[in-house]
Amino acid sequence: MITRSGWGALVATAVLLASWPMLRYPELLGLGVTGLVVLAGGALWLLARPRVRVARRIEPSRVAQGGEAHGVLTVTNVGSRRCPPFVAVEAVAGQRVRVTVPSLAAGASREIDYPLPTDRRGVHPVGPLTVGHSDPLGLFRAANTYPSPTRLWVYPRVHPMAPLPTGRFPDLDGRTSAFAPAGGVAFHSLREYARGDDLRLIHWPSTARTGTLMIRHNVVPHEPRMLVLLDTSAAPYTDESFESAVRVAVSLAVAAFEGGHPVQARTTGGALASAERGASGRGALLDLFAEAGRRDDDPGLAAISGLDTAQDGAALAIVTGTPRQAALHAVGPTLRRFPAASVAFLGAHAGGPAPAVPGAFTVAAATSADFATVWNRTVR
Repeated sequence: MITRSGWGALVATAVLLASWPMLRYPELLGLGVTGLVVLAGGALWLLARPRVRVARRIEPSRVAQGGEAHGVLTVTNVGSRRCPPFVAVEAVAGQRVRVTVPSLAAGASREIDYPLPTDRRGVHPVGPLTVGHSDPLGLFRAANTYPSPTRLWVYPRVHPMAPLPTGRFPDLDGRTSAFAPAGGVAFHSLREYARGDDLRLIHWPSTARTGTLMIRHNVVPHEPRMLVLLDTSAAPYTDESFESAVRVAVSLAVAAFEGGHPVQARTTGGALASAERGASGRGALLDLFAEAGRRDDDPGLAAISGLDTAQDGAALAIVTGTPRQAALHAVGPTLRRFPAASVAFLGAHAGGPAPAVPGAFTVAAATSADFATVWNRTVR
């Protein structure tokens, strides 16, 4: 394929050759012939295009925003002669990364390491990888494109934050259920004795009344759970304030998880990730917020009324932008189900008081860093 420089050289050569019969300057003929030789040489150079096999991997494939991630190209010359140097171009997160590959002997292989951009949060397809070869003057260029199924996960930046306030259960021992693990200290119910039960748990008054051995069924009470809900509707945000909201939401979720609490992260668009205490669920939380994006058809805060009743008793944190006051008033009745609730506003409310939300503690800030400062000072 002829390049822009090649077209310029071709036009100039044609003009020089066409003007020689009229002007009869031998210099014009010499320059025109030189142009033809150069163009012919460039075209012939492409015949020596590299015959290579290219494989690429990402190390690591998941990285925090602004962290280091590298692509590693393994290039093998599968031709029968030395291949010339060439340039590979990688498309990542809307940017083009150029990788220079040196000349390789026949059958030789080489690994080339190159940095990948990680300044934008998201799940970014890496590639396709384009291997290009051009003549030394850049007049002609040939390229082969290699499909690329690889993805780079760039996690949002996490700010150090105090965990969410948990609130309190009405029961001193915490809420219980028949599905809770047995063997705890919280009384749930009476049941018939089963072989192997601790005889010290026999409930003698009920045994005397029924004529059957009855035992106290003690369970491990429900632990305070954290629910972080990110508003992913488009209306309350600018591009910048949405990124701040994502950083706040992931920071609250990670703070709760590292504080030893079970965490559930949700978006108003329906995405869901859970992390249980003692399990390696932190990655699931980060994945959810790496993928988060705002949409026009997202219900926004109206989705809070549809939260399943199993979330009753969880501490709730809502992260949003600058929603309309009517949407905030609609949230109030739903918050009564939660022993503790907070609402984070990112964007235009900065510098003034946070909007009032009945039944919730509210914080407003311009950026995620400002929010972390205010939140930590207030919660602690």
